[in-house]
Amino acid sequence: MATADLTVLALGRAGASGTDYIADIQRHLQRQDRVRFLMHAMGTSLEGTTADILAVVADLHAVPFEHGAPRVYTVLKLDERHDRPGQTLDDKVRAVEDRLGGRDI
Repeated sequence: MATADLTVLALGRAGASGTDYIADIQRHLQRQDRVRFLMHAMGTSLEGTTADILAVVADLHAVPFEHGAPRVYTVLKLDERHDRPGQTLDDKVRAVEDRLGGRDI
């Protein structure tokens, strides 16, 4: 199991807002069943096998081009642990919360 953080940026678009292409990226994610995903304010967290994550990211990288963007810049942070192959996104958050003594952040 691997986890990742993804940000896809459309460069050269007419306006400052990326809401339309971000919504389309989320629609693409909803239609696939290869990786678990969770949108957050600055991107999307992904969970699955490394191969599945990379395949889904390749598809998502193309989305802004479909909207007419002349350039797309994609940032992917990928974390894979062989010593804890079943570790999930939830496990990572829970580990920090446990260190905080269960307090809300």
